[in-house]
Amino acid sequence: MLDEGFDILNLLRIGVDITLVWYVLYKLIMLIRGTKAIQLLKGIVVVLAVWLLSELFELHTIQYITNRAIEWGIVVIVILFQPELRRALEQLGRGNIFSRGSRSEEEILEQKIEAIVQSCTYMAKRRIGALISIERETGLGDYSETGIPINGKLTHQLLTNIFTPNTPLHDGAVIIKDEDIMAAACYLPLSESPFISKELGTRHRAAMGISEVTDAITIVVSEETGNVSCTKNGELKRDLEQEELRNYLRENLSLSLRGSPESKSRNRRGKENG
Repeated sequence: MLDEGFDILNLLRIGVDITLVWYVLYKLIMLIRGTKAIQLLKGIVVVLAVWLLSELFELHTIQYITNRAIEWGIVVIVILFQPELRRALEQLGRGNIFSRGSRSEEEILEQKIEAIVQSCTYMAKRRIGALISIERETGLGDYSETGIPINGKLTHQLLTNIFTPNTPLHDGAVIIKDEDIMAAACYLPLSESPFISKELGTRHRAAMGISEVTDAITIVVSEETGNVSCTKNGELKRDLEQEELRNYLRENLSLSLRGSPESKSRNRRGKENG
């Protein structure tokens, strides 16, 4: 019985040990993701692969070279990864290297909506025409391929700059997916509905067209009047004020979050309080 107890303790100790090592490695990879360190790590993997092959096939010259490279590898890593190591130590000193780095879905959504609202308000005041389509459940990949890839983080400065007149990308639609501007100068299908007012131009017809074939939310800023309109599921909502646009986006873009456990819990609490 005593031996069995020690075996269980040893297994628990080994499990905790492995879990901690993997967790630390995961956090380190997340820390350097998107930096040049990733490419350097790939180079290190190649050197190790060459060393293993030289050991396996007894390639003595290559084996000697890779052995010297590995011996000096620690010093080289410290030199090459100096910015990343300094950043990791700074975060460790602040105590947030192992904290949850991801923002909540609500925070991401609010920042996304605020960037769009600020940009549309700025353009509406200056009568800068704009056409912005926001992807929801139905993918807009086929339409983003008709434009120029951007793949940049959504900010109101970038969004406004794209539609600035006399710039190469101001014509056509911008397609937004999650937190990113996927593409600009995209072509959207024009609606052939006879019920669209004749006073509405090509941007409004394109906004209606994409809303008839996808579930995207599309915003139009009129170049002639400066009015802001939105389309969804073949319906056009015109002349939205700043706060109306913000509430419209909150209501419709938050629909995708309602399937999460956190959102279900909030909805359940709301019904109980009501």
